[in-house]
Amino acid sequence: MTVRPAFIVAAGGIGAFLYFAPPTCILPARTYAPETAALMAIRTLNAAQTQYQAQFGRFARSLAELGPPARGPENASAANLISAELAAGERQGYKFTLISTPTGYTTTAVPSTFCGSRTFYSDQTLVIHENVGPQPATASSKEIGK
Repeated sequence: MTVRPAFIVAAGGIGAFLYFAPPTCILPARTYAPETAALMAIRTLNAAQTQYQAQFGRFARSLAELGPPARGPENASAANLISAELAAGERQGYKFTLISTPTGYTTTAVPSTFCGSRTFYSDQTLVIHENVGPQPATASSKEIGK
């Protein structure tokens, strides 16, 4: 019978530890890894848009147009230039959007659970901008590397 109370105490102790443990996004490595992945994904989207424009004479109007086809050959509706995961708009804790504009496109990456501290923006100029904080980055935000 003495084993049972010890087990309950041990289980309660683990539960208390798990309950009071800090969120994993507080750890710097857990913040930087998704931010780095988001930055690389924006670069991938810019490269895919450049290739799409060369192939089809216009920029893609959605992430789906850059992604793989559900079936059949690649075409303007599904060029297979990015992964299905990125074409779905979510990757490693970031939400990606692609918006068609009269002169090209805009792409944004915003943390979906805000464990990241930066948001990203890019467009047909291929310049990537960042904003520190929850507000989405824009064309007027600080350029990466400056």
